[in-house]
Amino acid sequence: MSQKVALITGGSRGIGLGIAKALAKLGYCLSINGVRDEDDVVDVITELKGLSPKVIYCQGDIGISADREHIVKRTQQYFDHINVLINNAGVAPLERNDLLNMSEASYDRVLDINLKGTFFLSQIVAKHIIDEKQLDPDYPAAIINISSISATVVSPNRGQYCISKAGMSMVTQLFAARLGAYKIPVYEVRPGLIETDMTARVKGKYNKLIGEGLTVQPIWGQPEDVGKAVASLVKGDFPYSTGQVIMVDGGLTMQRL
Repeated sequence: MSQKVALITGGSRGIGLGIAKALAKLGYCLSINGVRDEDDVVDVITELKGLSPKVIYCQGDIGISADREHIVKRTQQYFDHINVLINNAGVAPLERNDLLNMSEASYDRVLDINLKGTFFLSQIVAKHIIDEKQLDPDYPAAIINISSISATVVSPNRGQYCISKAGMSMVTQLFAARLGAYKIPVYEVRPGLIETDMTARVKGKYNKLIGEGLTVQPIWGQPEDVGKAVASLVKGDFPYSTGQVIMVDGGLTMQRL
């Protein structure tokens, strides 16, 4: 128990990797989840092993019940415990369609991964943390959900994504309320425009909008910006703020005249 362990879903690329690097610098051991084959993430895991005491890769799709069980079981078998769960894994629609033409299959795919997967993985890990808390009330723990400004900013051509992130906000509050008695804080980090492979295909569009004043800070956010916010929460810098939202959006959602 001397080493703290963080399970990070979608931790091998983009925002998840930025979070993994930030927690590695805090001395956390890492269980990195992703859907890619382990052979495809060797370079990433090797890089993280240079920063963290111990790192493992747990392949699996959090939208699938058996995979969620496997991810947690493998993490527990290797490290014996989990201190922090970072619910970062998520997908965008395979294609952007008008709300009136969204298919049920597209809706189910996004909601199964982004929302259902997050909820039930949190359920499994929360029970584990409660068990540890009952043995040691000072057991350090937290659950952090990485949502998006799309939780409140409407995009009718990717409505299923917006719905999934709005739902994640309620999941954060539900778990914060349920786990408060055990002193297990639950937070939501809400990124804005973050420069990753997921946003690469719309970079031209948003470069133009940023230049026209879409964000208060006229730059893209970086994965490490989200990582720094998560690291601050994990360190316990906001002990009396469970259930709250941390914005990392360069002022995009600030109301302005």
